[in-house]
Amino acid sequence: MANNTVIHWFRQDLRLTDNPALFAAAQAGKILPIYILDDKNAGDHAMGAASRWWLHHSLTALHESLKKTLHIFLGKPEEILPKLIQEHNVNAVFWNRCYEPWCIQRDQNVKGLLKDMNVEVSSFNGSLLWEPWQIKKKDGGNYKVFTPFYRKGCLQALPPREPLSAIEPTNFYTGNVASDSINALNLLPSIAWDKVMRETWEIGEAAALGRLEEFIDYGLSDYKEGRNFPAKHNVSRLSPHLHFGELSPNQAWYAVKQQSLEANVDCFMSELGWREFSYSLLYYYPDLPIDNLQKKFNAFPWLDDKEALSRWQKGMTGYPIVDAGMRELWQTGYMHNRVRMIVGSFLVKNLLLHWHYGEKWFWDCLVDADLASNSASWQWVAGCGADAAPYFRVFNPVTQGEKFDPDGEYTLQYVPELSNLPRKYLYKPWEASTEILQAAGVILGKTYPKPIVDIKESRLQALNAFASIKNIPK
Repeated sequence: MANNTVIHWFRQDLRLTDNPALFAAAQAGKILPIYILDDKNAGDHAMGAASRWWLHHSLTALHESLKKTLHIFLGKPEEILPKLIQEHNVNAVFWNRCYEPWCIQRDQNVKGLLKDMNVEVSSFNGSLLWEPWQIKKKDGGNYKVFTPFYRKGCLQALPPREPLSAIEPTNFYTGNVASDSINALNLLPSIAWDKVMRETWEIGEAAALGRLEEFIDYGLSDYKEGRNFPAKHNVSRLSPHLHFGELSPNQAWYAVKQQSLEANVDCFMSELGWREFSYSLLYYYPDLPIDNLQKKFNAFPWLDDKEALSRWQKGMTGYPIVDAGMRELWQTGYMHNRVRMIVGSFLVKNLLLHWHYGEKWFWDCLVDADLASNSASWQWVAGCGADAAPYFRVFNPVTQGEKFDPDGEYTLQYVPELSNLPRKYLYKPWEASTEILQAAGVILGKTYPKPIVDIKESRLQALNAFASIKNIPK
C-alpha cells in the first residue's frame, strides 16, 4: 500500500477536512492530488464569471494547504486521467461525487474507461448529507414536496455521517508531474470588475471554517427571525463555501446541531434540508434547469421585453428594494435570500419575463451559483416547480421593503441616491411631493428611475396570465 500511487481528483470538495475520497486515498498510498477544469460538456451551464473568480481563489488556497502539490489541468478527464495513470504508474483513482447531469454522465464514462485499464475507481459522497437515492417515499417514489421530504425522509433516515478528520499533506506523490498553473485556467476577469468582491469575501477552507464559527457565535441566536432582514447579520453566507466544498454540509450540520438554540438550530438545519431537496429534484429531474416541472407553464404567456430585463439586471427598476438587491448581486456576487425572493417575484410576475432569464443572470453573477439550488429556486418563485410558491403569491416590493428593511440600512447601501429622502417615501418615492423630492436631491427619471411598471396593474396582469393556464393539466 505504501508504495502505491493513487490519484485524488478534486472537484467540488476543495478542502482537506471531512473529505471522504481524500481520506480513503490516504489509506491507499501516496496521493497525487489533481484538479481538472472541465466544463465543456456543461453546455449553457458552464461556470459563470463570478463562479470562475471564486474558483481561482479557492484553488489557490487549496494549493497552499497542500504545500503546493496540487496539479492543475485543463481539458477532458477521459484524456488526462489515462495519461497520468500510465506516466506515474497509478493504481487507483478516488473522487467525491458530483450530481449535475453532465457530471454524472461524464463520471460513468470515466469509471468505465479506467476499469478497462484495470485501475481501481472509488467514488464517495462528500457534498450531501444524504444521497438523493437514499431519501425515498414508502412506495419507492421520490418526494416532490419539501416538508415530507425533510421530516419523513431525511430526519427518519440514518443520521448524516460524522465529519472526518483532516488529512495532513505529507504522504503525497513527489514525482515530476507536467501540469498547468492556476493562472493558465484564465478564471479571473480580463477587466477588473471584482474589486468589491475581493473586499467582500475570504475564500478557502480556513475562511469557510472561520465563517461557520462566526455565524454560530453571532448569527445563529436570532437566525429564525433575523434571516428575513437583509441589514442584519443572521444569515450564514456559507453557500459559496458549501458549493465549492471548502466546507461540507456535515461539518455545518453537526457544528450547529450541538448548539442549545432549538428553534434557530432547527430552522438552519431545515435550510440545509432545502439544499438536499434541490439536489434530489435535480437528480430525478435532470432537465430541471430548463423544463418547467409543471408542464402547464409551457403555455404561459411570457412577455419578451429586453429593455425591462436590462433594467432589472442593472438595478434600475424604480423599486428601491429590487434595485438594491440587483446592485448587491452585481457588486458582491451575492444577494440576501429574502431579497432573492423579492427580485425573482418581480421579474417573473410583475415584469412577466421568463424565469430562464433570471436563472441565467444569477448563474453568471452569483459566487454561490449552484445548478440544483438555482434551478429549483427559480422554478419555486415562478410557481412552476415542485412545492412551488403559488403563482398568485406576488411579493409587493414596497411592503417587503417597509417590513424587512424599515430603516433602509440595506437598501441605501446600494441605492445611495435616495439617502436624503424621508424614510416614509423610501420604497415609494413617486408618492413624495415635488418639494420633498427637490429637498432630497431626487429627480425621478434622472437621478433615480421612475417605476418600470405599476405594481398593482402588473400584479393583476400576472393573475390574468395565470388564469389563462389554470385549467391546463399539470
